[in-house]
This record gives sequence, structure tokens and C-alpha cells, in this order.
Amino acid sequence: MTPQITGFTQRRVTVADGVALNVAVGGSGSPVVLLHGFPQTHLMWRHVAADLAADHTVICPDLRGYGDSDKPADTDGLAYSKRTMAADVVALARALGHDRFALAGHDRGALVAVRAGLDHPDVITHLASLDVLPTLDSWEVMQGRSAAVGFHLYLMAQPPGLPEAMIGGAADAFFGYFLDLWANDPNAIPADVRAAYLKASREAVPSIVADYRATATVDVEHDEADREAGNKLTMPVTVLQQDWGAALGFDAAGRWRAWADDLEHRTVSCGHFMAEEAPAEVVKALRDLLAR
Repeated sequence: MTPQITGFTQRRVTVADGVALNVAVGGSGSPVVLLHGFPQTHLMWRHVAADLAADHTVICPDLRGYGDSDKPADTDGLAYSKRTMAADVVALARALGHDRFALAGHDRGALVAVRAGLDHPDVITHLASLDVLPTLDSWEVMQGRSAAVGFHLYLMAQPPGLPEAMIGGAADAFFGYFLDLWANDPNAIPADVRAAYLKASREAVPSIVADYRATATVDVEHDEADREAGNKLTMPVTVLQQDWGAALGFDAAGRWRAWADDLEHRTVSCGHFMAEEAPAEVVKALRDLLAR
């Protein structure tokens, strides 16, 4: 049986033509939407969501293309743009009765959150990003041999066909590699949760690749247009990040300051899966953000 977030209810919500998201909802109070990363589902928020639900309505969807949410074919290169996925999130919250909400994302979900903040500034009240740079900056800081850490970005950026075949041929090994490599504390992802992540990922190879392919194409174009226009995130922003800047030779906080004037940037000592490895630290950062 697939694990669930204790005390939350599961439902499906239509957010676009032919696309419904699987979502776990719990608690009551001002709304907070939590977006998961790769190679995970909404279940990664199980500890954080349960804590926040004491005084917030907490909404944890599977992104389109992931988990039990719908996985439309990417016929035009736009189905998995972060703009499209951000519109899903706004439509989801609205369908649940919330015109404005706080938004936190990890990894892939953080890229969706940033795009939502740029495209829907009157909707997103607060924004948190866990362990990524904005899309355009991510590509700019990866150079030379250090770019090998992001090999999966380059693999899934290739035209349709080969990446899907390669990953699909060894899906558990591929997705499991990242679950092992990126966790400082392997016990943070217990066996039943790991099995749920692997099952969800192996059943979603084409849509996961399409999500990453968009990050190398249309998402870059959208970020470039915003940078050229001087668009920034206007809401309070908190970033939690491993010390990738020191490891790869860039100023992470400086990169974020170019996108957000009201910024708090914190460097963490846990691994990439911080909502599972250090949930108390994440909860504190989110509560601090919501108080700003």
C-alpha cells in the first residue's frame, strides 16, 4: 500500500483541459502549497506538511507528469513548461477556494514555484525554494568538469527518443541512483517511501523527461525574457540551499538576489532531500517566511 501523509485526505482536482492533479490536503487556516522535487512525489512533504497543518491549510499535489497526477503527452514542447505547471498550481488552489497562497517548492517544484511567483505575483504571497537555482542560472553556473554533477540535465535535454529509452531500460537504477547519491541520511527515506518513489518514477519516464527537456528549452526562454525585462519576485522569498556555490564556484546568494529583493538565503548542512532529512529546520524556515 502506498504511504500517505497522516491526517491528510487525497483527491483529484481538474486544473486544465484533460489534466487532473492528485493532491493531499490537510489542516485549516491560511493556505500553503508545497511542491515536490525529483525523483519524488508529494509524499516528500509528509513531515513538514503534518507540522504546518496545525495552523495552515496545507496543499500537497503531485506535479503534472508525476505520481498519480495526469501525464499528458508533450506534443508541442509546452506541456511541461514551468509556466504551464505553475498555471496548474494556481488553478488547483483556486479550485480549492484559495485565490492567494504561500508557495514552497523543492527541486523541480521550486522551479515551478519561481515561475508561479514571476507569472502570478498577485496570487503568491510568500515563496520558498529548496536547493535549486532559477533555471537560467543553473545552466549558467555549470561549466567544464563540474557540470558532470548535472549529467541528468544534459541527458534529458536531448530530443525525444533516446533519453526515454535509456532511462526506461533501467528505471529503478537511474532514479535510485539519485535517491542514494543526494541523501546525506539514507534513513530519511525509508524502504516503503523509496519503493513508492521508484514505482511512481518508472511509470512516468516520458513525462519526467519532458519536464527536464522543457528546462533546457522553453523555460530558459521564459527566464531570459524576464531577466531582460527586469522582472523580479516581488513577494518575500526564502531560499534553503546546500553549499553548491562553494563547491562549484559561484555566489548562490548573489544569483538569487538578482531575482528577489526581499530575500533570505540560508545554507544548510543536510543533504538534498532536506524536507525529509531536516524537517524541523525546513518548518522553521517556512514559519519564519510566513511571518514576514
